[in-house]
Amino acid sequence: MAQVNAGETKAGETNAAEVTDSRGWIDAVLDRIEPPPLSSWAYALRIWLAMMLALYAGFWLELESASSAAVTVAILAQPRRGQALSKAAYRFLGTLIGFAVAILFTALFGQDRVEMLVAFATWMGLCVFVANYLQGTKAYGAMLSGYTVAIIAINNIDAPQSVFESGVARVAAITLGILSITFINDALGAPYVFPELSAGMAKARDAVRDFVRRAVRDGDPGPEDAADAMRLVAAPRDAIGVVGTEFHDGENRAAGARSAVASLFASVAAARSFALAVSRSGDPDDLRAKVLAGLDGDRNALPDLMARLDALAARGAADPDSVLLHRRAVDLLRQDRLAEDGIAALETGREPWRDMRLPVHRDFPDALRNAARVVITIAISAAFFVLSGWPATSSALLQVSAFAALASINPNPTGFAAGALWGLPLAAACAGIVEFVVLDGGQGFPLLAIAMAPVIVAASLLSLRPSTASLGFILLVFFPVVLAPANPQPYNPESYLNTSVLFCLSGLILFLVIRIVLPTTNAQRRRWSLQAARSDVIEALSGEPQEADERIYLDADRVVQFAGWAGTAGAVRRATLRHAFALAALDTAAAGAQAGLNRLAGVSAYDAAVHEARSALRRADAAALREAGAALLAAARAAPAESRRIATRVVADLAAASYVVEGQARVLRRLDLRGAR
Repeated sequence: MAQVNAGETKAGETNAAEVTDSRGWIDAVLDRIEPPPLSSWAYALRIWLAMMLALYAGFWLELESASSAAVTVAILAQPRRGQALSKAAYRFLGTLIGFAVAILFTALFGQDRVEMLVAFATWMGLCVFVANYLQGTKAYGAMLSGYTVAIIAINNIDAPQSVFESGVARVAAITLGILSITFINDALGAPYVFPELSAGMAKARDAVRDFVRRAVRDGDPGPEDAADAMRLVAAPRDAIGVVGTEFHDGENRAAGARSAVASLFASVAAARSFALAVSRSGDPDDLRAKVLAGLDGDRNALPDLMARLDALAARGAADPDSVLLHRRAVDLLRQDRLAEDGIAALETGREPWRDMRLPVHRDFPDALRNAARVVITIAISAAFFVLSGWPATSSALLQVSAFAALASINPNPTGFAAGALWGLPLAAACAGIVEFVVLDGGQGFPLLAIAMAPVIVAASLLSLRPSTASLGFILLVFFPVVLAPANPQPYNPESYLNTSVLFCLSGLILFLVIRIVLPTTNAQRRRWSLQAARSDVIEALSGEPQEADERIYLDADRVVQFAGWAGTAGAVRRATLRHAFALAALDTAAAGAQAGLNRLAGVSAYDAAVHEARSALRRADAAALREAGAALLAAARAAPAESRRIATRVVADLAAASYVVEGQARVLRRLDLRGAR
C-alpha cells in the first residue's frame, strides 16, 4: 500500500510539474502578445469607415468600378492625417500623368500590341528610375504614373476605344477615395504628424548636443557614434514634407525643420573637425571651455569667439591650425543657434532665419538596376503569359508590373516580396470566405460592411507593426480587389478562382524576380557610394561651382545611407565608416574652400593667394594646402576688413582638407586621387 501511495504521489508530482510547465509556456506566449494600443484600434476604425463610405458613394454614383474607390482608401491608409493628404495629392497627380500617357500610347500604338508593350515597359522603367531619385510620397507618385498606364491602356489593349472611359472612371474612383478618407480623418480627428516630428527633432537635437559636448571635452567619439547621431537627425526627414500640409503656416514649420536638420548634420561634422584639430595642434586660449559654455546657454560665447577670430585675421601672423580651431568653435555655436531657431520655427510656425534645400543622395547604378529589373520583369511576364495562353494576360501583366514597381521604391524589396508571396493567398482566402461563406448570396450593404470589417481591421493593425507591415499592406489593398464588391454582387466562383490564381502567381513571380533578376547587395551599394563620393571630391578639388551648405547635407545623407550598408559591428565596419567620413570631410572642406575662393577672387589683395590655394586643392597636397592657408592669412592683413571672415573660413577649410589628405593618403590613392600623398 505504501508503494502504491508513493507511486501515486510521484505521478501526482509529475502531473503537477507538467501542468506548471505548460502554464509557464502559456504565460510566456501571453507575455509576448501585446494588445494593440487604443490609437491603433482608432486607426483601423477610420480606415474601415472610409472604405465603406467610398464604396457606398461609388454604388450610389453608379461608378464603373466602385471597388476602386475603396482600394484607393486602402492604399492611402496612413496613421497620420498629413501623411494621407500628402500621399493623396501625389496619387492624384500620378494618376493624371498616367492617364495622359495612356491616351498618348493608345493613339500611337493602339493597333500594334508589341509596340504598346515595349512603350509601356520603357515608360515603367523611366518612372521607376525617376522615383528612385525622389523621396516618400513623391517617389510613390512617380511610380504610380507608370503602372496607371497598365491599368488604363494595357488592361484595355484589346479594346482601345474604351481607354478614355476607363481612365475617366479611374480618376473618378480615386477622387472619391481621396475625399472619403479626408472626410473621415477630419471628422474623427486623425492625429497629426507634427507631434511625432517635434519629438523626433528634439531627440535628434539632444543626441547631437551630447555628441558635440563629448567631442569638445574628450576628443572625437568616432565614426560609429557620429553615424548613430546622424541617423537620428535623418529619421524625421520624411515627416518634414508632410507637416506643411497640416497647418496654415506649415511652410514655415517645414522650413524650420529643414534648417534644423541641416544645422545638426553640420554640427556633427564641425565637432569631429574641432576634435581632430585639437588633437593635432593643442587647445589655445581654452577654447573648449568657451564652446561648452556657449552650448550651455552663454549668449556671449559666440560674439567673443568671433572677435577672437577677427583679431587673428587682422594680425595676419596666425597659423592655419589656430584659425581652424577658432573657426570650428564659431561653427559649432553658430550651428547650434541655427538648430535652435529652426526647431523654434517648427514649434511656433514663425519664419525661420533661413530655408534650406535638403538634397538626397542616390546612386545612379542602383536606380538604373531597379529600372532595368522592372523592364525585364515586364518583358518576361508578357512572354510567359502570352505563350501560356492565359485568358487574362493583360490583367496578369498589370499585377506583376504594379508589384515590381512598388517593390522598387520599398526600402526592403525582399521583405515586400515576401509579404506579397504570403499576403496575396491570405487576401484571396479572406475574400473567398467573406463572399461565399459570410455573405452567401446576400445583397444588403450593411451586411457587406459588417462582413468586410474583421479583415480590414486586422489588416490595418498588421500594417502598423514593422515586422508585419508588408503583409498588412498587401492584405488591406488586395482583399477588396479580389472581393470586388459590386451592386449587385455577382457571386461568380469561376471569376473568383481566376483572380485568386492570378494574384498568387503574380506574387510568386515578384518573389522570384527580386531574388534572381539583378539582385543588389550591400557590398555593391557601398562600392557605388564610394565611387559617387570620389566623383564629388574630384569635382570639389577641381574648382567646379559649389553650394557649400547643401554639400554638407548631401555628404551627411550619403554617410547615413552608407552606415546602413556597412554591417552591424566589428573592425571592418569601423574602417569602412572611417573612410566614408573622411571622403565626406574632404568633399565638404574642398567645396567650402572653393566657394570662399570664388568670393575672394574679386579682391585684388588675394589674387596670388587664391591662385596658390586653387592649385593646392587640385593637387590634393597636404603641405601645399597649409602653405596656401598661410598665404591667405598674410594677404588678409592688407585686405578689406569685410573680406577677412571669408578668408578665415577658407583657411579653416584648407587646413581641414590637409588633415584628411595627410591622414587618409592610402585610401585616397586607392580611390585614384593621385595627388594625395
